[in-house]
Amino acid sequence: MIKSLFFILRLAVAWFLGFLLLVAVWDALPILGRFEPWPIVLLGLITFPIVITGAFSHLRRVRLMTGHLEPADLGNRQRRQIEIPFEAGEAFDLLEAAIRELPRTEQVEAARDSLQVRAKVERPDTYGELPLGRYNPMLWFGKRNQIFATVTPGHDSASVTLICEPESGAWSDWFRVDDGTNLENAEAITRAISRRVAERRRGEQAVAAQTATEKELTVARLSLLQAQVEPHFLYNTLASAQYLCRTDAQRADEMLGHLIQYLRRSLPRTQDELSTLGDELERAIAYLEILKIRMGTRLTVQVDVPEHLRGIALPPMMLQTLVENAIKHGLERRTVGGTVWILARATDDRIAVTVADDGEGFNNHSSGTGIGLSNVRERLRLVYGGRADLAVVANFPTGVAATITVPATFDQESVHG
Repeated sequence: MIKSLFFILRLAVAWFLGFLLLVAVWDALPILGRFEPWPIVLLGLITFPIVITGAFSHLRRVRLMTGHLEPADLGNRQRRQIEIPFEAGEAFDLLEAAIRELPRTEQVEAARDSLQVRAKVERPDTYGELPLGRYNPMLWFGKRNQIFATVTPGHDSASVTLICEPESGAWSDWFRVDDGTNLENAEAITRAISRRVAERRRGEQAVAAQTATEKELTVARLSLLQAQVEPHFLYNTLASAQYLCRTDAQRADEMLGHLIQYLRRSLPRTQDELSTLGDELERAIAYLEILKIRMGTRLTVQVDVPEHLRGIALPPMMLQTLVENAIKHGLERRTVGGTVWILARATDDRIAVTVADDGEGFNNHSSGTGIGLSNVRERLRLVYGGRADLAVVANFPTGVAATITVPATFDQESVHG
C-alpha cells in the first residue's frame, strides 16, 4: 500500500512542479506577465485527475498481471536476464522469433553478427479511447514502446539481456505511466522463449526415446537372428558320439572334446556384444573337427588367418553360418567330399573374411540367397549400419566363396547409441 501511494505521490509532485515552472515562466515573460495565469491553472485542474486515475489504472493492471506490487514491476522500463541452454546462434534465432511474435511489433532490426535485436512496439489502447483524445497528457510523450535485446555467448549456453521501455527518454517516467505494457512485453517474450526451449527439450527427449526403442528392437532382432542356429548338428553329434563310445572310445572322446570347445564358444553374450575373429575361428574349427570325425577323409580343412587379425571384432555366429553353408550346400551331398578354406585379409581399413569350398556350387538347392545368408546380411546391417557387406560368388573351378567385409576398427555405440 505504501509503495502504491509513493508511486502516485511521485507522479503528482512531478506534475505539480511542472505546472509551477510554467507559472513562473508565464510571469517572467513581459507580454504574458500582465495577465493572470488562469489558462495554466485550468490546464492543471484538468490534467491532475487524468494523471491520478491513470496511475491507479496502471497499479491495478500490474497487480492483475503479477499478483503483487513490487517497485521493479511498477516501473515503465523492464529488464530481464534470460539463460538459454543453447549455443549463441540458436539462442539468437529463438529470441528473434519470440520478439516478432509480439502483437503490434514493427521495425524489427536483427543483427546476427552482433547478436542484437531491436524493435518498436505500438502501445495498445488498454482501456479504449482515452479522455480528451490526442490532447490527453498521458499521450504527450509518445505512444510506442521499444525493445532492445542482446545475446551473450557462453560455454554451452547463452544469456539474453532484454530491455523493454517507452520510446521517450527516462525523464518522461516522472510524468507518465505505460499501463504495464512494457512489463507485459517482457513477460510475453520470456514466456515465448521458455515455451520454445521446452518444445526443443521435448523433441530431444522424443528422439532419445525413439532411439532407445530402436536400439532395443535392434538388440532383440540381433538376438533372434543369432539364435537361428542349426539344431540338428548338436543332435547328430551326440548320436555319433554315443555310437563311437561303443565302437571307438578314443574317437568318441575326441569328438566330445571338440563339442565342448564348440559349445563353450557358443555361449550367449551380453546384449549385442561383439565377438572376435579368433573366438569365432576356434568355434568354426571345433565344428569342422567334429565333422571330420563323422565324414573322415571326405573333408579337408585349410585355415589361413594371420595371428594379428584374430583380435578383430566380429559379430558372433557369422563365420559359423558361412562354414555351415559350405558343408550343407557344398560338400555334404558329394560322395567324394571336398575342401573348406577359411581365409582372412586386411585391405586398407577393412578386413575381409572368406569361407570357400570346392563343392557343388550354385544349383537348384543353393543360390546364395538362403535363410542363413539373409540373416548374415541383416545382422551386418543392424550392427554396422551399412559399413559392412557380404558377397557370395562362384569359386573356381567349382564351389562357392562367401566373403564378409567389416571395418578394421569399429565403435558399436556410434551406430546404436
